[in-house]
Amino acid sequence: MDGTSVNSSDGNLLEVNDVTAGYSKRRVITGVSMNVKPGEIVGVLGHNGAGKTTLLKCIFRMLSIESGDIVFDGASITKSSSVKTVASGMSFTPSERPIFRDLTVEQNLELGAHSVRDRQAIKDRMGEVMELFPILGERRTQLAGRFSGGQQRQLSVGMALMVQPKLMMLDEPSLGISPTVVTKTFATIRELAAEKGMSVLIVEQNVKAMTTIADRVYVLRHGEMVLEESGDAARERSEWWHLF
Repeated sequence: MDGTSVNSSDGNLLEVNDVTAGYSKRRVITGVSMNVKPGEIVGVLGHNGAGKTTLLKCIFRMLSIESGDIVFDGASITKSSSVKTVASGMSFTPSERPIFRDLTVEQNLELGAHSVRDRQAIKDRMGEVMELFPILGERRTQLAGRFSGGQQRQLSVGMALMVQPKLMMLDEPSLGISPTVVTKTFATIRELAAEKGMSVLIVEQNVKAMTTIADRVYVLRHGEMVLEESGDAARERSEWWHLF
């Protein structure tokens, strides 16, 4: 990979080591390696079809891999399942249909905490989410399907926070929402990482929004990782399209 390498094998919360995967006989990502440290925001950029979502599905164990290894919190999860990854402290918010439109805000948040058994903990976490996103508290009994795109995105992030993840993975969080809401959502993500020490892995096409908050950035092109560099270096770049 080109760029300013800041890769280290020490102190990583997540390590993706030479992973190759795809669907049926169609290979999508080849030999991909990356890592995320505790409290770090890492962005993965790339064009449509570059393999960004496939990478997240592999990490979350929704998709089998052909070869390679995935290590989370010091243990290999290559042969694990998505249920177990949630229990170990990982959340994944997809880009499409991240909420249950026919359920209320409260019901969506409760489903986000499906792996939490302590009812008081669920209540406390719901209060924290509603404090973070006041609109959710104001409309807690309303159906989520009546929300705007930006409000639905806030709810989807809130659902992910209900399990208090060590690693929160977001797929295209800026998709379908206004620039103002994008700015607010990304600022909230930065705040969460700083205050709670939570790691965040985001795949995005919105380069400007992503580089504003990222500690490090990777670029996927045609299923291969072609760049890794620090957030500071990424913010200084004048153009990206030759990498895509």
